[in-house]
Amino acid sequence: MKLFLSTFINKLDKKGRVSVPASFRLALSGQSFQGIVAFRSYKLSAVEGMGIDRMQRLSDSVDQLDLFSETQDDLTATIFADSQMLSLDGDGRIILPSLLLDHAKIKEEVAFVGRGATFQIWNPMLFEEHQKEARQRVQEKQATLKLRGADES
Repeated sequence: MKLFLSTFINKLDKKGRVSVPASFRLALSGQSFQGIVAFRSYKLSAVEGMGIDRMQRLSDSVDQLDLFSETQDDLTATIFADSQMLSLDGDGRIILPSLLLDHAKIKEEVAFVGRGATFQIWNPMLFEEHQKEARQRVQEKQATLKLRGADES
């Protein structure tokens, strides 16, 4: 699996275009759709981003829920109905729609934040504060992580 790592801050132009980091474009390569899938985070003032392959896995997971259940209806309305397929242009840029820009309070700069199999798009100042709070919570809880074996999926 290709991963989205690190944090990159890029300028947003007046047309809403922003360059997707080269390492993120590499992680997206080889998929059936050359671009990203993005939707408003339902937890944060950020945009959730991923490749189409990961979006398919989300769809498969939602399909495991009871058909027509309230949970399935809520997740599909929150994730899939809200999702935007944003194509990469020849220069590796996407156009961020105003719906996403407004949700994340993005004006001039865009932070692409790697999260392993997915990434987020933030207003850089808001992400800095979020990351500071997240680090503090991790330290307070002394959070640990059990490393899965290479043969576990």
